[in-house]
Amino acid sequence: MKQNKTLKTGGGKIAIIGAGNIGAAIARGLAASGHFRPEEIILTRRRPELLEAFRAEKFTVMSDNRAAVKSAGIILLAVGPQEAEAAVKDIRPALNGRHIVISIVSGVTMAQISGWMKKKVSLVRAMTNTAISIREAMTCLCAAPVSRDALAKAKDIFDALGKTLVIREELMLSATALTGCGIAFFLRAIRAASQGGTQIGFHSEEALVMAAQTARGAASLLLGREGHPESEIDKVTTPRGCTIEGLNEMEHHGFSSAMITGIVTSNAKAAKLFKDK
Repeated sequence: MKQNKTLKTGGGKIAIIGAGNIGAAIARGLAASGHFRPEEIILTRRRPELLEAFRAEKFTVMSDNRAAVKSAGIILLAVGPQEAEAAVKDIRPALNGRHIVISIVSGVTMAQISGWMKKKVSLVRAMTNTAISIREAMTCLCAAPVSRDALAKAKDIFDALGKTLVIREELMLSATALTGCGIAFFLRAIRAASQGGTQIGFHSEEALVMAAQTARGAASLLLGREGHPESEIDKVTTPRGCTIEGLNEMEHHGFSSAMITGIVTSNAKAAKLFKDK
């Protein structure tokens, strides 16, 4: 269980511009972290009626991005790549030097966002995933040297929502593929494992719980011990045993190759998201 700690955000509220799936997940994680009360989290969307569940939970919901920015000190840009330029230009008149802008827009660089803002505003770029709603996300962060203090504040926020890693900006597309897209890949692997469990005799609900908990245990072995997957695999593979036979059969059908290829393919697509506009 994660422990809440006092976060020095400089006061004020946080505005999430474009509260779709990932923006909404971040809102839930922020509220669960205790760093912000729901009423201090502003969610915007062109169709605010889609956020009525959040309004009922005392989050602030609106469709006016500019008004949201005026009320907040930290701005989290969570729109799609195709909407990023218009969104930044929309909020530009409300931005000033007190703001920190955190962009989680795939494929859009800090230089592009700065060019659209045309103001000296602290800017951080982040890539996370939907596990942020339960504070188990993997978030990668980067910022220009001039925004070092803003990067530290962003890291404080995301540290309470999972694990963080500060990386170079040129690796942000790779982070999109490995963490942003990657959560879907691991979910699909768990789904496949549960289907295998059903085929060998378990009810689907039982098989899913068993597969998910086994995956959680495997991840915890690595994160808790900082070990390597192969060293843990060696502990459960015995000569002529059932584990090694199953592993070899999966490799024969391209298990590892398929995962690697999927990540590389997603990385290539991420590079085109903004260009496809």
